[in-house]
Amino acid sequence: MLEKKFQPDQVEPRIYDMWETSGSFACGRANESGDGKPYCIVIPPPNVTGSLHMGHALNNTIQDILIRFERMRGRDVLWQPGMDHAGIATQMVVERQLAEQQEPDRHAMGREAFVERIWQWKEESGGTIINQLKRLGASCDWSRERFTMDDGLSEAVLKVFVELYRDGLIYKDKRLVNWDPVFQTAISDLEVEQKEVNGHMWRFAYPLVDGPVDGIEEIIIATTRPETMLGDGAVAVHPSDERYKNLIGKMVRLPIAERHIPIIADEYPDPEFGSGAVKITGAHDFNDFEVARRNNIPLIPLMDEQARMIVTPENNVPDHYAGLDRFDARKLVLEEIEELGFYRGVEDKVIAQPFGDRSGVVIEPMLTDQWYVDAETLAKPAIEMVENGTTKFVPPNWDKTYFEWMRNIQPWCISRQLWWGHQIPAWYGPGGLIYVAKNEQEALLQAEQDGPGSWRIATKEKALACNFVDEEDYALLYRDEDVLDTWFSSALWPFSTLGWPDETPELERYYPTAVLVTGFDIIFFWVARMMMMGLHFKKEIPFDTVYIHALVRDEQGQKMSKSKGNVIDPLDLVDEFGADAVRFTLAAMAAQGRDIRLAKNRVEGYRNFTTKLWNAARFGEMNDCRHDPDFDPASVKDTLNRWIVGEVQRAQQQVTEGIERHRYNEAAGALYQFIWHIYCDWFLELAKPVFSGDDEALKAETRTTTAWALQQALLLLHPFMPFITEDLWQQLGAGGGTDNQIMAMPWPTHEGLENAGADAEIRWIIDTVTQVRSVRSEMNVPAGAKIPLVLTGASAEIQSRALRYQSLITRLARISDFSIANEIPEGAAQVVTDDGVIALPLGEVMDLGAEAERLKREIEKISGEITKFEAKLANEKFTSKAPAAVVEEQRQRKVDAEASKEKLEEALERFRQMG
Repeated sequence: MLEKKFQPDQVEPRIYDMWETSGSFACGRANESGDGKPYCIVIPPPNVTGSLHMGHALNNTIQDILIRFERMRGRDVLWQPGMDHAGIATQMVVERQLAEQQEPDRHAMGREAFVERIWQWKEESGGTIINQLKRLGASCDWSRERFTMDDGLSEAVLKVFVELYRDGLIYKDKRLVNWDPVFQTAISDLEVEQKEVNGHMWRFAYPLVDGPVDGIEEIIIATTRPETMLGDGAVAVHPSDERYKNLIGKMVRLPIAERHIPIIADEYPDPEFGSGAVKITGAHDFNDFEVARRNNIPLIPLMDEQARMIVTPENNVPDHYAGLDRFDARKLVLEEIEELGFYRGVEDKVIAQPFGDRSGVVIEPMLTDQWYVDAETLAKPAIEMVENGTTKFVPPNWDKTYFEWMRNIQPWCISRQLWWGHQIPAWYGPGGLIYVAKNEQEALLQAEQDGPGSWRIATKEKALACNFVDEEDYALLYRDEDVLDTWFSSALWPFSTLGWPDETPELERYYPTAVLVTGFDIIFFWVARMMMMGLHFKKEIPFDTVYIHALVRDEQGQKMSKSKGNVIDPLDLVDEFGADAVRFTLAAMAAQGRDIRLAKNRVEGYRNFTTKLWNAARFGEMNDCRHDPDFDPASVKDTLNRWIVGEVQRAQQQVTEGIERHRYNEAAGALYQFIWHIYCDWFLELAKPVFSGDDEALKAETRTTTAWALQQALLLLHPFMPFITEDLWQQLGAGGGTDNQIMAMPWPTHEGLENAGADAEIRWIIDTVTQVRSVRSEMNVPAGAKIPLVLTGASAEIQSRALRYQSLITRLARISDFSIANEIPEGAAQVVTDDGVIALPLGEVMDLGAEAERLKREIEKISGEITKFEAKLANEKFTSKAPAAVVEEQRQRKVDAEASKEKLEEALERFRQMG
């Protein structure tokens, strides 16, 4: 006998343990309902430092829906799990731990000991998110879990780097990067957070070296970063700007640094903005870097790795700037520019400033030597595969984002100045020689082939100190100390996790994978790079579909952030409402292209859905509705039973289509409609008289049909709500141990169960009861009051149907007297249908005049509220200054008020018709 309540906190751990210990998630276990074709999804590897957030919860819920769906459809399913080593994040965690425990820092420990310490942390504390994903119900093949720095994936990384280098697709270059002065490393754009801050725009004058030209003695430039003017290499003006056409090629004097720099013509400056002249600091600004390269302008570094000022012959910065922090240098520049008489004013300005997402400091564009991938060459086939539809984005509008980035792709900086990660397999020798190899032995072999003599590997310090020749006359090589960008190893994820570079059976069977489920923010950083690497090394696309899910926001539509205090922890929701309710909420709200506004009451509502399902199962159990393995739904004879088996088929078609088309909200909506409304609200209610009746044959058929329809509902619901469906499946006798788990059952594929006659009969009952209930609600009829119903203008067929189901309608619509007449009685509310008129005389149960007056007052009140909303939304000060979420809330309240007013007016019109 089922417990009175479903208790997720007790059921979920037990069910998940049964799945795991029985190996139910393992690939190679296809049921017999399908063709056994492979179906593979690779999990976007969460950071080893990570904890489950709402984005993870949505992403992995969608993946699990697909995996469980295809598993039930008889596919050989592999959901490949794993974690990312997360270079900078993991190194930061361990460095912070060392500081908190007052232990030596990484420099005191040395590289080898520090990396060993990170591995120790990983084994003890890393991977928390894996257990959190299990709590969500993720059915990954955990026996195949991978890590981006395990031996196999490290071998793949080495092979890719070496081959791309030998193909000329990896090279070293001096370019601008996002530089984090705290971690002293280059970081990716994804690790840079752009924030709007209150800043300033200062104006300085640079005097012409050879005196006035056309009456112009100086050029005015504007900057938000005064300290960078010390590194200016030129002043640019637009070639069409008539003001400066005679100045192009002239020289200006750079104050403080006292260098002479040219005025150049370039398309970059906007003649309409400011003075139309732009200072070009190629070593500290990304746009300026491109201008400088186009015009052969020198790149003049100003800062060291900690963003402190440096003094060099190239920049000619005065000695008293040496070692100053960049922001202290800013103050000094402003003071000296004013003293020199070149200050021309300042204005307040809100500026977008880049911050390191982990260090929290302002990121400095820095000119450094780094390793790069020739992304432009690799991008070409990846663009073509999306253009010709071999790989599709869902929703399709995201392909425009993909193309925009890929067609304007820049070299990919892949080196990081960290210790945790895949160390770059490059060794340096005398004379600037570089040897790229899989290991030290190969590097030494290359060096020996390059020149005679004996070679050894040494530390960088020793090799440089002795000019690459040690005391025994061995020539020395030292290894590049940098590591690879985390995204480099992640780009290989779809095939490296399957065993590549070895040609494993798994690689042969499961690559290419099927669907990639991910967020829009990593289309550039991960999706595009997997496409490039998959096509280059496997000559096949890594996946045929990329499903881009939306953001999960708070209920006001605000992005969740710790600073706002609006972060919702999915595990808190799981603790309170159960994993099934959280999963179903996310799926039900996952409309394509629309962000999710998550409110706790939505999750609570879907927890109530699990309660409704559980109570329906208990009702069936109490009425002896049992599973019959020989039941044939096509053989049922009773109208009610023929109707519900047809509804099962319709629900199956809607849910299947919704999942196949990645319209998870539509699939979830179809499930909710079928289980809550069709099965529970109508079928079980209409079946109650049968269960209490004397017709044993009808009772037996209805009991079996009730059990069968519930089982089909559980099968369809399983990908969305795996725990409650498995628990009910096992307890109600449909299952029976690990061999009969619901996830191993065939997906419903019914045909030919719909019956037009049965549909017409039952839908007429439902429509009639629904319309009566609607009138009762609109006209404020007391809930406990029974009212008469008179059916007029109906055909003989409808009259016969009405008499057949009179007792049902009377019970469900709270009718005191049911009759058929030729005339509509006076003082009756009327519902006009295709089958006649339903008349409801209400004079005996309520004061019609008083109710009409109440409705008028309500309409007047709500009209006033609508007027206030309209005035507020017409106020430009409000709509332009109030947060977007607040404005949207006011718009929605106006829409809701208008809908309420419309219903009240309909009810008032009914009273007028009755008069």
